[in-house]
Amino acid sequence: MTERSPLPDLSVEKDFDGESFSPIYTTTVTVSGGAASHGRASGRARSDDGVLDIDLRMPEELGGDGSGTNPEQLFAAGFSACFHGALSLVARQAGLDPATISVMATVAFGRDPEDGGYLLRVDLVVKWPGVDPEAAAPLLEKADSLCPYAKMAWRGTPTTITLAL
Repeated sequence: MTERSPLPDLSVEKDFDGESFSPIYTTTVTVSGGAASHGRASGRARSDDGVLDIDLRMPEELGGDGSGTNPEQLFAAGFSACFHGALSLVARQAGLDPATISVMATVAFGRDPEDGGYLLRVDLVVKWPGVDPEAAAPLLEKADSLCPYAKMAWRGTPTTITLAL
């Protein structure tokens, strides 16, 4: 039997209502090395705590050897995990068991028809066996409004770029 992890002390009832962003958790990942002349990330990605330490490689579809993880896979993992967490939270609040929920994120990398650059498209598929679709629909909407990755997709994310000397 697997021991259950304690739930974090986060809920929609305890949401921050201040006037500015208030970080709860911060992490840093550094990507270095690799062949960047092709304009795609390669090299090594390592988190500041060392828990994440992986090789980044271009997928075969983009001319790489596919021997490592690529940024789109990492984004898909983060997005699906985040949405899964938000949906699990609202499911528990609605008195439903979130144990059977699974979220699959498909991330497509492609050309932006507006400027010829690149953009991502994300498709989420939620599987929730035994739950009535009419009961699930408002919970999916609420999870969409709570999930920071979904907010980022809809509203963008404030970003700063600084050159360290």
